[in-house]
Amino acid sequence: MPAEKSSAVRSRRPVPPRSAGRGSPAPRTRRGGVRRLYEQARRAWDRPLTAYYVILGSSLLITVLGLVMVYSASMIQALNIDKSSTYFFGKQFVAAVIGGALMLIASRMPVKLHRALAYPMLMITVFLMVLVQVPGIGLSRGGNQNWLYLGGPFQLQPSEFGKLALILWGADLLARKQDKRLLTQWKHMLVPLVPVAFMLLGLIMLGGDMGTAIILTAILFGLLWLAGAPTRLFAGVLGFAAVIAFLLIWTSPNRMSRLSCMGIIGEPDPDDGCWQAAHGIYALASGGWFGSGLGASVEKWGQLPEPHTDFIFAITGEELGLAGTLSVLALFAALGYAGIRVAGRTEDPFVRYAAGGVTTWIMAQAVINIGAVLGLLPIAGVPLPLFSYGGSALLPTMFAVGLMIAFARNDPAAKAALAMRRPGVRWKTMRRRVTKRPSGER
Repeated sequence: MPAEKSSAVRSRRPVPPRSAGRGSPAPRTRRGGVRRLYEQARRAWDRPLTAYYVILGSSLLITVLGLVMVYSASMIQALNIDKSSTYFFGKQFVAAVIGGALMLIASRMPVKLHRALAYPMLMITVFLMVLVQVPGIGLSRGGNQNWLYLGGPFQLQPSEFGKLALILWGADLLARKQDKRLLTQWKHMLVPLVPVAFMLLGLIMLGGDMGTAIILTAILFGLLWLAGAPTRLFAGVLGFAAVIAFLLIWTSPNRMSRLSCMGIIGEPDPDDGCWQAAHGIYALASGGWFGSGLGASVEKWGQLPEPHTDFIFAITGEELGLAGTLSVLALFAALGYAGIRVAGRTEDPFVRYAAGGVTTWIMAQAVINIGAVLGLLPIAGVPLPLFSYGGSALLPTMFAVGLMIAFARNDPAAKAALAMRRPGVRWKTMRRRVTKRPSGER
């Protein structure tokens, strides 16, 4: 009897799991853990306020990191022109504060007010772009006459506001035509959107700014794509724009030299047009995994022209390394994906066109800037959105981000979620309901 009891006890002891050998399936607990994490991430992303927080958080992080890098990359440039080391940083900080106010205002404005601003903004922008070409009023910088002098150290580039004006006006135009079911006819899809866009492109090209013209063309194609332009029509407009771009590049020695700098190998001369492209690659290559540290860049000491504007991504790679550049790329990817989500989930055609246009603008400009720094694309002279130095580029971009925040807040599910988070509503909804009882009862 005792022997039988001891054998029964031994049979009830837990058997240790066998170790997974070669070719054996992974333990179920690991599969279940990965699947559980995936489901949690998917549910978190499907929440109504996810796009709102991603757009707000990623844009603010890009702007703050950009301020840090502008200060680090511009110190030597400021000292070279006999200014304080914080000269460029101070101007960028003022622009960021004003841009933050514009972003807050845009995020609180109703959609109807955004639509009402479309036509006045377009007319004011066209007037300022015409004013730039008037001798004695417009200023020339870097071979491009696209600036207006505002007094003191402040200047304005109206073509940067032209991107925002085209998006708002084009979105309102396409939304009204969609409501009338006119977008099925190609003439209503193209006119007057394409002629007005070409007018803006002509005013920009009068000043010689090929980079801004490329971004404006990308916005136009984005709006046509969202409007459901047929493939033949889309290809026709794209082919016409490609022919014009080829002619403009072919007739300009400066643009041809920039095109020839793609994938440059070796050490060019300081007077060579590929000097900037080569030293941008050197800056990225010397950064390693984690960089040389903030402020420790070597290329910004005169080797790399414009380290705080067009090539600030190269200085970021040199000082923060691959980890820093991948962080910047991840923030832009999150911002772009959230913008696509806002455009894809809305029922309002204006919101869809405007959010898609803003996302196209920011992503196309980021790809062109980073591609030029990496040597994969020609140097177009466009800043990295929200990151590079330049108040004229920062202000309309932050207003556009506020526009997307307003659209994300306007979603019905997001409205309900925000209403639940108000103190009064939360107290009422979470308060325990107690039925009244006769006096004396407990």
